[in-house]
Parts: sequence; C-alpha cells; structure tokens
Amino acid sequence: MISNTKVVTRLLPHLFQTHRLAVRLRHYFRNMLCPDLNPPATVRGMKQLDRAAFSKTIKVPHLLVPRDKNLNDVCRSIKKYLLKMERYKPVITEEYKITLHPLAVQKWEDLADVNLDKLGIGSETLVWQEIQLSYENWKYDEIFKAVLPADKEALSSFSKIGHIIHLNLKDHLLPYKQLIGEVICDKIADCRTVVNKSISIDNTYRNFQMELLCGEPNYQVSVKENGCMFQFDFSKVYWNPRLSTEHEKIVKMLNKHDVLYDLYAGVGPFTVPAARKGCKVLANDLNPDSYQALVANCTLNKVAKNVTCHNKDAVDFIKQEVKDALLAKCAENEFEGEIHITMNLPAMAVEHLVHFPGLLKGADIVLHKKPLVHVYCFAKGVEDKKQIAQELVEQWLGMEVGNKMKEIAFVRNVAPNKDMMRVSFYLTEDLLLGRTTSKKRQLDEAKNLSEEAKRPSNKMKDQRKQLAKKAKTVFTVSQAKKKNMKKTKEISSNLKQIKVQDKREKVDQKFQDLHAQIVSKKPPKPAPKPLPTKNKSKTDTKKIEADLNEMQM
Repeated sequence: MISNTKVVTRLLPHLFQTHRLAVRLRHYFRNMLCPDLNPPATVRGMKQLDRAAFSKTIKVPHLLVPRDKNLNDVCRSIKKYLLKMERYKPVITEEYKITLHPLAVQKWEDLADVNLDKLGIGSETLVWQEIQLSYENWKYDEIFKAVLPADKEALSSFSKIGHIIHLNLKDHLLPYKQLIGEVICDKIADCRTVVNKSISIDNTYRNFQMELLCGEPNYQVSVKENGCMFQFDFSKVYWNPRLSTEHEKIVKMLNKHDVLYDLYAGVGPFTVPAARKGCKVLANDLNPDSYQALVANCTLNKVAKNVTCHNKDAVDFIKQEVKDALLAKCAENEFEGEIHITMNLPAMAVEHLVHFPGLLKGADIVLHKKPLVHVYCFAKGVEDKKQIAQELVEQWLGMEVGNKMKEIAFVRNVAPNKDMMRVSFYLTEDLLLGRTTSKKRQLDEAKNLSEEAKRPSNKMKDQRKQLAKKAKTVFTVSQAKKKNMKKTKEISSNLKQIKVQDKREKVDQKFQDLHAQIVSKKPPKPAPKPLPTKNKSKTDTKKIEADLNEMQM
C-alpha cells in the first residue's frame, strides 16, 4: 500500500503541474491517503460538537533553510511538496522553516527532482518535527467524514442563498443536525444562518417549512444571479440556486424585441434578466409574497417599465392575460420579435397545458408568430426521460407535438430515477383556434360510440316491454276462460322469468316455447304396468329394461 501511494504521489505533480484544480486534487488525495492528517478517530459518532476533541499532535518533515539562503527561491522550487491544510501556514518566515507533506517526502531522495543542491541546500536541512493540529485545520467535509457514520451516506450537498445555508438532511443524519449546523456555520464564509427543510414543498405557493439549526433567524437575503440582484424572504418564497444555469439558457434565447409570458414568475429569475435585455414581460405568481418581491426586484434592477406583474392563479392568467396578449400581438403586423411562454412549476405545469387548445377559439385572427412554450416537468422512471417528458406533455395537451417540438432538455437530477426536464414546443394557430381534434377527444368519442353500440336503444326497450305486457295479458285471459287457474299461475311465473333486456331473438324463442306449452294437448296416460309374476327365480333385469324401453317408444 505504501509503495503504491508513493507512486501516485510522485506522478501527480508531473500529470497536473500547471492545472490549479489538479493541484487541489493532489493535496486532497495526499491528505486522504495519510491517516495522520485526518481528525482523531475518537470523534466518530459525536453528536454535540466538542472542538477541543479534534486536537492532535503529529510528526511531519520540515526543511530548515539556512539564513544566508534565499527563502523565496527555495519555497518556489518545492511548492508542490508543501503541506496544505486549512488555516495552516507551511512556511514560517521568521524561523526559515518550511513544512512538507509527510506522504510526499519521507526521505531526502524524494526531493531529488527539485535540485536543492544548486540552491546550497543539503540533506542535513531535512528534519522531522511535531506540529499541533486542531479543529480549525480541517474543512467541513473532512470533519463530517470523521464524525458521521462511515457505513451510511454522508452529507452530499447543500445550497447557499445569500447568508443562508439550506440543507435537506436524510433521516439517518437527523441525530447529528445540531453538530452539522454548527460546523457549517464555523467553516463557510459569510454563513450566518443554517436551516434544514422539515416539510416538502407546498405546490400552492412553492415554499416549505424549515428548521433553524444554527445562527440567527434572519431569512431576508440578497442574491445576485445572471447580472441581476434579487431580494426576498427565503422562508416565504421559492428560490433554487441550482436553476441559475437553466435561467441563463432561457434568457440567452431571448432577443431585444421578444415578449415573455412568465406564468410562475416567483421573485423574477426569468422575468428580471429578460426585461433587462429589453424584452416586454407579462409576469404572474400566485404567492403574494413572491408577487411583492417580484415587483420590488423589477424596481431594484430598474426594469419596471418593461414588466407587467400579476398576482393570479395560473389558469386565470392563461385564460385572461395571456389570451388578451396573444390577440393583441396577432393584431400587430409590425411585431418582429418572438413569443416565449415559461412554465416553471414542474410538479403541475403540464396539467395547465389543457387550457391552450382552443384558447383563441372564435377569434378572427392570423397568427404571425407561433408562441414557444418552455414547460418544466418531473420525469420519473428508469426509461428514457426525454420520452417520458414528451408523453406527459402530449397527455395533457391532448395531441402529439412531434412536428412542433423544438427541444427536450435535461435540467437537473432531483432524486434517484427522477429528473427535472424542459420541453420546448410551438403552439400552432390551429391548436389555439381549436381547429384540430385532440387525441384525447378522439379517444373519448370512440369510447362513447363503442358504449352506445353496446347499449340497446330506448325504442327497442319500449317495444320489448310492450310485447311482454301484451303476451302476459293474452296468456292470462286465455287460461282464465278455461278456468285453469293452476296453469295460469304457472305461465305467469314463467313470464316473469323472461328478461326483456335480452336479445330480440332470445326473447322471441322464449315466448314461442311458452306458447307451445299452453296450446299443446295433454300427453296420453301411459298404459299400466303389468304386475310381476310370482316367481321365485332370479329377476331378469335386462329383459325388464328392454320391455320398458319398448313401451316408451
């Protein structure tokens, strides 16, 4: 194991000599492969943060540079061998002492490629001395790796929104939540508040309840994204910094003369940068706190003249404001831009697509520009996520969008087998005017026709009921005249057993059988059987059966 580690350590400087990220990786792997540089093993399972428990003393190599030598030249030559740790200075200028990494330098020959001899530095300058490490010398991920259960998933990621760190802890990490909050507050710059999401997002206002783990309960934040400043109360609105790239992609599609209809605008991550680009924006959000922040952010970024804000339900916004805006754009022959519609509410945005087919029905218009819809959804399953997203859109839109599709893009992974996707497609004139028969309507009509074909008509039902009533009356009267009340009751009982819902042929056959029963004559009485002869001999059963059969025939 030691020899392999040394090989990796020596190769890393040559493979990544000029790459800053590679330098960080080199130091990370070195620290990971050197147990002495890890926090003490005794902190495993700690739930109440004890910073003093992280102190430890280790021996590491040092280079004692003679006072008559140039310390800066020596430092530059052995830069890749320095011990890099959090809040630790590897070069002590007062003592002309340089601390080296114990995994990279174990003997003088490990520094052969540096050519320290040319600088007048000999092997006698390499010594091993003790240093003191403490809680301040490790990053938050190194502390979590040492404290949290080794056999379970550690804290994977978190979001930073202004001065707030937002966590979404899994159940097995909840016993350590206070320690996690304190460590993050200690280790991350500008962090003053650490919260954990306690309840899932409410689809109505897209906010969630949170638990304060550490710091001050101040949720009013300022965030900069895509060159715009946003201010809001994080506890009352929805904001996800992981969507900044997606916001940027949509804004890059827009040009100065375009218009944007933002159905779930939130605090303005689509609206504000689009308006800053010169677009006219019609923005809406149901959450009153998001609406107030949206208006304030438009003013803050000096784009209020390009934005009209609404605080409505998205369905009402589609049927009123979007409809009126589309009709107005159709009447503008000089309009040269494009129409974009953003629907960033992945939990239920696709369901609102049902309101677009026939939205402009009855209007005498010519659609010069086809609106481009950007709808977001969650694709769940192990199959092709793009196919799942397209099928969701087609299901709620009620028709296929294959020839209207612009693109289907992956946005981010939300959970195992659950991705957030964006489907961008065009709304055609025939769709908006309701000229096309939707796939859903075709299926419903076919289903109704099939059910009607299976059901007998009301006219047929009436005819069968009348026929049964008439037959019952005739049979009853005929038998009553003959004063054969016993047979009359028998026939009435048989009539009740005839179901008029049966097919006509079946009903007619039953009536015919019943009529034959009424008009048929009584069968003649069979001749009396002869008395058996008194004979003590054994009875010939076969002969008796033959005689009986002959008599019946």
